[in-house]
Amino acid sequence: MEKPAGRVAVFASFAVVLAVWCVDASGQSWAEKMFTTTSHDFRSVGRGAKADFRFEFRNLYEEDVRVAAVRTSCGCTTPTLTTKLLRTHETGAVVATLNTNSFIGNKSAVITVVFDKPYYAEVQLRVSGYIRTDITFDPPEVSFEELAPGQTNEREIVITHRGNSNWRITDVRSHCNHLQVQLGPAETIAAAGVAPTLVRYRMSVKLRDTMPEGDIQERLTLVSNDKAFPTTEMAVSGRIRPTLSVAPAAVSLGRLQAGGAAEQRLVISGESPFSIRDIVCSDERFSFDIPEGSKKLHFVKLMFKAVDDRPISLRIRIETDLPGGRSATFVVTGSVESDVRETAER
Repeated sequence: MEKPAGRVAVFASFAVVLAVWCVDASGQSWAEKMFTTTSHDFRSVGRGAKADFRFEFRNLYEEDVRVAAVRTSCGCTTPTLTTKLLRTHETGAVVATLNTNSFIGNKSAVITVVFDKPYYAEVQLRVSGYIRTDITFDPPEVSFEELAPGQTNEREIVITHRGNSNWRITDVRSHCNHLQVQLGPAETIAAAGVAPTLVRYRMSVKLRDTMPEGDIQERLTLVSNDKAFPTTEMAVSGRIRPTLSVAPAAVSLGRLQAGGAAEQRLVISGESPFSIRDIVCSDERFSFDIPEGSKKLHFVKLMFKAVDDRPISLRIRIETDLPGGRSATFVVTGSVESDVRETAER
């Protein structure tokens, strides 16, 4: 009788291990699902060039998500976090910066993002790139900073190559149709003493007025006659302010009791004066106090009555009289708990 008992104990132990493994695996997957991508190749970049990449993630769940720590496996890459706590539908990013001033050659790193809320999980983000010593950019990136919608701007970049007087840029490529690039002629400079010969280009990058609203995260690819390293990447950054914005963009009403109510003040701002024509909402439990008049800043009062226990998860649209029928949206989430006494009686 002792032998079967031993087998039962073994099977029970195995079941516990298997259960723990399953919980751990599912714990990792919920966190990974929030990221749009978990790897990035900077490819070939110049010494001292700006090389950033945003690993964006979005809270897909009703519970708050919190990042406890971010660490890297290599000093060649520095990770920074835009926010530690995300409520439902809020977004954040882990910004990976390749340290092109301090490192050269092939580099790779694993960035580990540690979550401790709502459950413990770790997500690994992988970056790689090659930092060249023979090419430099001045300034290190094409930065347009912040512009109004429809505004244009232009930047000049000096590209310098050292060591080969026959080095030439044959093409400049971009996947963005809102950038216009003009490359000047090559200048060969015979450096004094033992310094290598320099080849210099002046490149003009113009931002068209068609660039859509939001963050600008583009890159230019310089194609050269260098067979060993035919391409080099250059970052293009900036931001086009939105014509219309809502704050907060994600409203969490939390957990409400049946029959309860909640209120939230929204701030709607625009680049020019506007009137709010309507607020389109598919949930009849919501109501709004809409201000009158035309101005750049409006305050809207959102009211919610928990007349039933349906979950709260929807996108609401604010319509205005701005040209082109401009509108803005925001997300509302929450939950309604049924009355405990009523549930017990049933």
